[in-house]
Amino acid sequence: MEERYLLGVDIGTYESKGVLVTLAGDVVATAVRPHELLLPRQGWAEHDAERAWWGDFCAITRELLETSRIAPERIAAVGCSAIGPVMLPVDEACRPLRNAVLYGIDTRAVEEIRELDARMGTETIFARTGNALSSQSVGPKILWLRKHEPECYAKAAKIVAATTFLCARLTGRCMLDHYSASCFVPLYDMAAGTWGKDLCEGIIEPERLPDIAWTSEIAGRITPEAEAATGLATGTPVIVGTIDAAAEAVSAGVTAPGQAMLMYGSTMFYIQVVDRPVRDRRLWSAPYLFPGTSAIMAGMATTGVLTRWFRDMLARELVEAEAKGGESAYGRLAALAAAIPPGAEGLVVLPYFSGERTPLNDPQARGVFFGLTLSHTREHLYRAVLEGVGHGIRHHFDVLDEIDAAPLEVRAVGGGTKNRPWLQMVSDIAGRAQLVPAVTLGASYGDAFLAGLGTGLFASYSDISRWVRRLETVAPDPAPKPLYDRAHRIYRDLYERTKDLMHDLTQEV
Repeated sequence: MEERYLLGVDIGTYESKGVLVTLAGDVVATAVRPHELLLPRQGWAEHDAERAWWGDFCAITRELLETSRIAPERIAAVGCSAIGPVMLPVDEACRPLRNAVLYGIDTRAVEEIRELDARMGTETIFARTGNALSSQSVGPKILWLRKHEPECYAKAAKIVAATTFLCARLTGRCMLDHYSASCFVPLYDMAAGTWGKDLCEGIIEPERLPDIAWTSEIAGRITPEAEAATGLATGTPVIVGTIDAAAEAVSAGVTAPGQAMLMYGSTMFYIQVVDRPVRDRRLWSAPYLFPGTSAIMAGMATTGVLTRWFRDMLARELVEAEAKGGESAYGRLAALAAAIPPGAEGLVVLPYFSGERTPLNDPQARGVFFGLTLSHTREHLYRAVLEGVGHGIRHHFDVLDEIDAAPLEVRAVGGGTKNRPWLQMVSDIAGRAQLVPAVTLGASYGDAFLAGLGTGLFASYSDISRWVRRLETVAPDPAPKPLYDRAHRIYRDLYERTKDLMHDLTQEV
């Protein structure tokens, strides 16, 4: 019998990744394709869905088939994940009617959040959805579209997420998983597991939203049209899929209650599996990917995006040197920052450069470099940026401790894990050990496993443990704890003392 394979594709903020694996989890081929993050106005973040999502998916699948020389008929199933939550209006053929509006880094719907809170009541929204409205929520962005681009809203046959878009183009079916649907606050009724007709009133009709199913359920099969575009065989099963962070959690083996994933990506994202729904206004809650499981989630607005900004704006000569074959600009900055003492000699950064998601839920928060002196260098600034993210992560653990939901185990994943000095800073600041898989292939790897689970090739989601390789522990160093404790107190106090000024600064004159 010929060996079968699983295909996973993930669409990220700056690039898309694909992986072709055996049923044992061995990687046969990988592919990466960069794309552009569009920032048309301050506070806006968008993607060209046709080019960045569908274009990347088609290019990646064709590259994987070509490099692996595996016949498309030997691919047992396909799984997709993508950035989220996002908002994309499409026509009857699932063609985009405008650019996709991205997740919490897009803060255009501040007024719509206020409007919905006032109209529906914050208590009602939280009681029905398990979440407070924030810049992460899709509902206010749909309302923004309805108010500011009424012609586009009227033409939309559906308003979809990124995975829905891919699934529809592959199978002709418009599907969304429960985990992702919970981010469509205030439209998803958490207890009922459906779109709430009354919750949707005045925002969008429920029939214009995707059908809801579980992540690893089969959404449909590759159509002849999709085969022509992707090279995949007609009839190949495609699962519903999920948001990238959840797929990445699965890729790291985070499936059991008490396990958590800390993802160092363009943004920081945290997912912890719990055995019961846990709700707190400062965090997000959702059904997890499998029936009978729940999750607590959190996400900062700028982590990898912030280090990228720093590199591109303040270390251009390192970027140019890397382009000429020199050392990685990120690697050089990390080494220089590691030589600076803990605490960056009195420098504290609030990393709220695109507002902040959890636990502040404040789209008007702003970035701050605090404590600058003439003695500080670029290396001090970069270390302070990395430590600022560490304090933001510790802030989340503070909240989890307060609500008696501290994780039993934290697994670190994402591109930022290549920066080991950063991981050590975070463990030292937060006082938490982090387990790092020796091989981290990311969300696309989780997508491939979920595709196998959905087609019955695996008995249980716990079977991912056979795919997860050796784990390395990054343990906290107790030596800098007193210094970091003091810096953390200043970090927390600095926002409280300046948030009114931040809000004043962001008001239109």
